[in-house]
Amino acid sequence: MGWALPGFRAVILDAGGRPAQAGTPGELALDTTASPLFWFDGYYRAPDKTAERFPYGPRYYVTGDTAELRPDGTFGSATRADDVITSSGYRIGPYDVETALHAHPAVAQAAVFGTPDELRGEAVTAAIVLTDRSAAGDDLVVELQHHVRTRLGKHLYPRRIMFVDELPSTPSGKIQRRVLRDSWQSSSADSPQAIGPRRRTRPSDGSSG
Repeated sequence: MGWALPGFRAVILDAGGRPAQAGTPGELALDTTASPLFWFDGYYRAPDKTAERFPYGPRYYVTGDTAELRPDGTFGSATRADDVITSSGYRIGPYDVETALHAHPAVAQAAVFGTPDELRGEAVTAAIVLTDRSAAGDDLVVELQHHVRTRLGKHLYPRRIMFVDELPSTPSGKIQRRVLRDSWQSSSADSPQAIGPRRRTRPSDGSSG
């Protein structure tokens, strides 16, 4: 990401909306009281949408990105510790897998998280909103797994995939992976219960490796 632009003061906020220390992942925001070139104060006749960008009050405009402040004063993308997936000895951040999934034309949205796996510790799992809900099925699961595997490697592709109607998110638009993970863990891997509105759920271990 680099430096904040002149005229703007960027900060990293913790879960309580307070500035976080350097090296601590959090929400990237702009401090409106110290950003003279920041002019945005809300969406026209859309208070709910405006509130999503100012969840902690008028001082901080939340961008929706997760980042961290580096010791040299620059900002960099970050993965929250509780989002990291440990599978077969690999530490996997969800963002690369999500980016690969978003590159597939059938995928409108994707959230990647870890679920318990006796063999690997955790299995890379993806909740996917499709551009065409009628395309959900075993063939698409295999196609998406192959799509990610050929781009990122066999240890990064989602071994379990479920198709959902929408992804749970915070008022600021951040995907709530913990909600997806907790719901999966509280249900059977063979017959998971719904996580909000859903069309179809399909767990799959795909090919070996």
